[in-house]
Amino acid sequence: MRAVLDHCTGGTERQVAAGTLVVTEGGTSGHLYVLMQGKLEVLKGDMVVATVTEPGAVLGEMSVLLGVPHTATVRACSDAVIYEFEDAATFLKQEPGIALLIAKMLAQRLNVANTYLADLKRQYAGHGTHLAMVGEVLQSMINLPPLEVSPGSDRQSDPRM
Repeated sequence: MRAVLDHCTGGTERQVAAGTLVVTEGGTSGHLYVLMQGKLEVLKGDMVVATVTEPGAVLGEMSVLLGVPHTATVRACSDAVIYEFEDAATFLKQEPGIALLIAKMLAQRLNVANTYLADLKRQYAGHGTHLAMVGEVLQSMINLPPLEVSPGSDRQSDPRM
């Protein structure tokens, strides 16, 4: 994701002290963040699910792309420098190269999740435990209904963004 760093213009560079919440689960901001330096942790509820140290890592993208509240909290583990795009939807429309990089990153995450779930399905098939329902989870991921999209002019702003 270091390629994202080449596109960090038009936003605001921010110094973030250790312990600062960058994104709050359930909150809405419409902002996209890029880690420049430091260490951030991603939390679902009270559980740390990931640590982010790679410069160019993008945060807040799912909320922006899906038009939903943030799905996790992001907290600085150390003093960090982030780059913030306040109007992320407009930024992504103006920078299709970044949108493609984010799409590739999300596709990689989905591939890892699918591979993991398929392995769980294989290991626990026929065991009758709660893990046996992994196949249903995989099927539901494939059959998610598309977001409702209404046609309109490029000059109209999308109310979901």
